[in-house]
Amino acid sequence: MIWLVPLAALGLLASGLALAYIIGASAVLVFVATDNARYLAILPQKVFSQISVFALLAMPLFILAGEIMNRAGVTRALIDLSMALVGRLRGGLGHVNIMTSVFFAGISGSAVADAAALSNTLVPAMRERGYSATYAGAITAASSIIGPIVPPSIILIFYGALMQTSVAALFMAGILPGLLLTGALFALNAWYAWRDDHPRLERGEAPAFGPTLVGALPALSLPLIIVGGIVFGWMTPTEAAAVAVVAALAAGTFYTGITRQGLLEALRRTATLTGSIFIILCAVAALGHLAALERIPEAIARLVADLGLGPIGFMLAMNIIFIVAGMVLDITVALALLVPLLAPVALAGGADPVHLGIVICFNLCIGLVSPPLGGCLLIVSAVTRVGYWQLARAVIPFVILEMVVLGAIIVFPQISLVLPRAMGL
Repeated sequence: MIWLVPLAALGLLASGLALAYIIGASAVLVFVATDNARYLAILPQKVFSQISVFALLAMPLFILAGEIMNRAGVTRALIDLSMALVGRLRGGLGHVNIMTSVFFAGISGSAVADAAALSNTLVPAMRERGYSATYAGAITAASSIIGPIVPPSIILIFYGALMQTSVAALFMAGILPGLLLTGALFALNAWYAWRDDHPRLERGEAPAFGPTLVGALPALSLPLIIVGGIVFGWMTPTEAAAVAVVAALAAGTFYTGITRQGLLEALRRTATLTGSIFIILCAVAALGHLAALERIPEAIARLVADLGLGPIGFMLAMNIIFIVAGMVLDITVALALLVPLLAPVALAGGADPVHLGIVICFNLCIGLVSPPLGGCLLIVSAVTRVGYWQLARAVIPFVILEMVVLGAIIVFPQISLVLPRAMGL
């Protein structure tokens, strides 16, 4: 009877039903097929315990802060600051694209939001300056994954809630890996600029640094408020998220201003995203309950031992699984499905939970820009109207570079752990 479950799941998937309902329905069918139906009575309690996590309250507030900032004209201020800093280097607009993603990370923490915003603004500017459309789109997609690594990051909050890991430690752990990725992308863009003779902004084209910095300060203050407040113990992540919403409204007033319609749209979008995340958590709670009953994590641990993989071998195998998952699943879905199954095995092998969180989130983000189904590639292709497979070929060198950076983070855990340890987290 168990073989009917994947057939039913495929049928539901083909029907266009939302993924959360497919996961939940499949889990219930597996309960019945494995003669565990009697344990369904406790499922509501398991579902509510999965979502009754204080850290998860920060997530909708961070989403709302990002939505408000995105609608308040902040993108232009960040692009101008990036131009003032790096625009006059060879391949200047490529560097500006990467630097803007770093600044944007402190506002939205979303790779998809970053890719969509910069595809609308910087890609046309790069094409006007003589960059090829495929290169402009590729560097936009590749740099967009800085957003979920550099704090404040929604997916790090999500991981922290799933694994009961300090969000403050995860935020601090993401800083150096994010900066390492930024430096690597700068180096690759500089090489392309030398090879293809990419232009630089001439004197007078880049805005003056002083006034531009002053204009960007309200936007730059948001990540400082959030990360500083959490790290120094002034605020919990949830309180910092609430302060971030107030700061976003103030910054929106400083820039073009947020209209009543824009605020309503931000609230509507926040409710939609939050609802989709929590319904996925509820569905995955059913799978987690089943996995505990069937002792699936223990079975995976035994399989790892039988295969002789060891901690390093298992980490490599897990990386491959998460990169592939990032190509085909939403990051929150992949985290909710795979982390409860695979992370306990890695922790039992001696992995640090904070370092593991950075590695897993970095993995999934690489999947967003990896062919054949990278989510950020699809967004950039749709916005810029560059052929998807053209874009996929152009982004491959960037993906290889990002995998090298990931390898360095895995081999040298201190890259992600030195700041949390220095801050006593």
